Amino acid sequence: MYRVKQLDTSIDLSGFSQWLKGRGVPHTISVESDFQVLWLESPEHAEPVLEALDRFLAEPDIRQAVEQQNRSPVFVAGRWQPSPRHAPLVLGMIILAVLMAWFTSLGSNQFTANLLIVDPRAYDWGSMAARLDALSATLASGQVWRLFTPDFLHFSWTHIIFNSVMLWFLGSQIEWFDGRGRLVLLFIITSLVSNGLQYVVSGPFFGGLSGVVYGILGYCWLSQRTLPRFQFPPALVTFAVVWMVIGFTPLPEMLGLGRMANEAHLGGFVAGLAMAAILPARKKQQA
Repeated sequence: MYRVKQLDTSIDLSGFSQWLKGRGVPHTISVESDFQVLWLESPEHAEPVLEALDRFLAEPDIRQAVEQQNRSPVFVAGRWQPSPRHAPLVLGMIILAVLMAWFTSLGSNQFTANLLIVDPRAYDWGSMAARLDALSATLASGQVWRLFTPDFLHFSWTHIIFNSVMLWFLGSQIEWFDGRGRLVLLFIITSLVSNGLQYVVSGPFFGGLSGVVYGILGYCWLSQRTLPRFQFPPALVTFAVVWMVIGFTPLPEMLGLGRMANEAHLGGFVAGLAMAAILPARKKQQA
């Protein structure tokens, strides 16, 4: 074991210790005379643990967040593990996406045209001007739902499974910590931006919750810096951004993955960042 920090015994480290256990960091806290000592099994953990400890001690909001996580019914051993009753709205989105995948035979039957942002059979969409005219006419006819229904179109089971897992993992945290109203607003804005940008650039043949997922990820990442409350590995953001950049290259098509909805990913991510910058983080978390 490696001795990494000595503190006064008046400081309560029980919450921080639980937080470390939840992240799989082997450690021990011993008492020596009037001091308590934090020991780590691996020196590789020393720098990030000390940084986290300094924030834990200096910022009351972070201490409160850690204590809430340790007591919360959606955390098991410090890890985010909600049940369906903790995030019914997110669960409903996933169920709807699965049903639409079944009804549309993964986007391969005639019903699919009713869910695209415009009906490609009714309008010319060969140029950007034509696409804008088609969208304007579609909305004028009252088909406003088409701005959102592309989110629930998926063209492979791999696509819908990946999006559902990410939406459940991150979206459920927003629903629990920031409330359903915040999640609904985030869904509306990221859908409008991601679907709108994708349509204007490439036309109506796209679908999936990826734009919303990217928006949720961007929101969680930036909002987390103001008030830590979400659980996700930092590498997830790096991977998502790198994958988004790769999507703008020919590599996915060369690998047989087809063309990705790159503009939807970019639009959703930027919209999520903007929402996190504009909307204040909720300081009172649900117990």
